Amino acid sequence: MKFIVSSTALFSHLQAISRVINSKNSLPILDCFLLEMQDGTLSMTASDNETTLSTTVEVNEFDGDGKFAISSKTLLEALKEIPEQPLTFQVNLETLEITVQYQNGKYSLVGQNANEYPQPQELANDAVQVNMEASVLLTGINRCIFATADDELRPVMNGIYFDITPDDLTLVASDGHKLVRCKTFSAHSDEKAAFILPKKPASLLKNLLPKEQGDVQICFDDRNAMFTLENYRMICRLIEGRYPNYNSVIPQNNPHKTIIDRTSFISALRRVAVFSSQASSLIKLSLSNNLIKISAQDIDFSTSAEETVPCQYEGNPMSIGFKSSFLIDILTNISSQNVIIELADPSRAGVVVPEEQEENEDLLMLLMPMMLND
Repeated sequence: MKFIVSSTALFSHLQAISRVINSKNSLPILDCFLLEMQDGTLSMTASDNETTLSTTVEVNEFDGDGKFAISSKTLLEALKEIPEQPLTFQVNLETLEITVQYQNGKYSLVGQNANEYPQPQELANDAVQVNMEASVLLTGINRCIFATADDELRPVMNGIYFDITPDDLTLVASDGHKLVRCKTFSAHSDEKAAFILPKKPASLLKNLLPKEQGDVQICFDDRNAMFTLENYRMICRLIEGRYPNYNSVIPQNNPHKTIIDRTSFISALRRVAVFSSQASSLIKLSLSNNLIKISAQDIDFSTSAEETVPCQYEGNPMSIGFKSSFLIDILTNISSQNVIIELADPSRAGVVVPEEQEENEDLLMLLMPMMLND
């Protein structure tokens, strides 16, 4: 079997799918890419046995069909330094000897048997299908992924929950301290359905989607989901289990509302957080008439800081404590100029929403408070 392919096209596609491969694999074959030549199209696949990512690239010339596995590390390192030019692959499918010829030289290496490569699971016939724009899915994942947990005892919290109804699609992530609910009205399904996407495939999508145009097709059943993009296809195992009722933890009717400029608030928080206790990162927000006072102290080192930031607030003075790093994370993942912070009392979660929602979107973030000592 022989084919000729552009070096940069091959390298960029292989590099994109190589992110799936783990540094340590249970099966040695998973250290390899699976390359398959069929009717002038070269398919490339990488997998970690739970998530399989594949893509195709058109070849310039080809002779014969076939498939083989090849060490991902060797191939990527070898292609990295080759400038744009045609590469000629010659593969002996019986002995798996591979020769790659380029302008000034050639590589010789031995492949592995493609039949040992694990095949991804097929989806059930009753799989649910949802279509959405690549940019909408990317926005949802970007908004949520920072709030996912790393909790071995509650694996359902370690992913992004997709809650699909005939009216909208809601993406939710929470680690028990912070929660993000991102509702989009530009995607929906004919029936109610839901699944939990693990963090690894979510971050793979986060890297692939910026280069994609058009729609993403999501098909899923009880165990697996398949994301079909313009240039890539990903099949991944889902997290099994029931996601907690996220709406029940969002406090309603919060009497204390303040509107504040997001960027100046983040800057002030970062300055004051330097002086907070390293163990707790606790900062105190004190609301009074059109002012918010941010303060922190570290009793062990006798350091403290406070700063006031103007805001729109009319109501009784109140104070609440938050972990500074979590609050900064939440504010950096909102894009509007001003944010609205809704509070009920110092023991209940604070709700942060953008003052102006993006088109066809309803974004809400929530942060659990910390106990104040005074």
